[in-house]
Amino acid sequence: MTTKLAAFIRRYPSIIRILYLVFRRLQPRFTVGVVGIVFDEHRRVLLVEHVFHPQHPWGLPGGWIDRNEDPSIGVARELSEELQLNVKPIQIILVEKAFNNHIDLAYLCAASNNVGQISNELLGFEWCSLDQLPNLKEFHVKAIERAVEYITRS
Repeated sequence: MTTKLAAFIRRYPSIIRILYLVFRRLQPRFTVGVVGIVFDEHRRVLLVEHVFHPQHPWGLPGGWIDRNEDPSIGVARELSEELQLNVKPIQIILVEKAFNNHIDLAYLCAASNNVGQISNELLGFEWCSLDQLPNLKEFHVKAIERAVEYITRS
């Protein structure tokens, strides 16, 4: 039976494409957010004050990835747009399902320049020592902790 099915699919490969499209329509859709964890030479973490996050205004810089965008490119784009900061994503540090069909990714990033003009999505930025972090979302706290662990092991 398997051999016959394989022969049929090889003869009519467009069947797989149609089945894939039907399968994709039946699957849940997810949005994906990315944040970048950037440390300076004093091991302080870069935090930003967000305009649109009233309950936890301070947090890691980032945003949502665009359709068909690789998440590592998305985090670099977001930090460039928000802070004019050029970063190289080094490692995914944390992945969590946040709410409904939303997934958050945290990347440890290395910056190649200083923060420039901030976008109108932000009120400001600060380099914070790890013992003086403001009230952050739980995901951001865990991401920073895991990034510190990763750096310590490396």
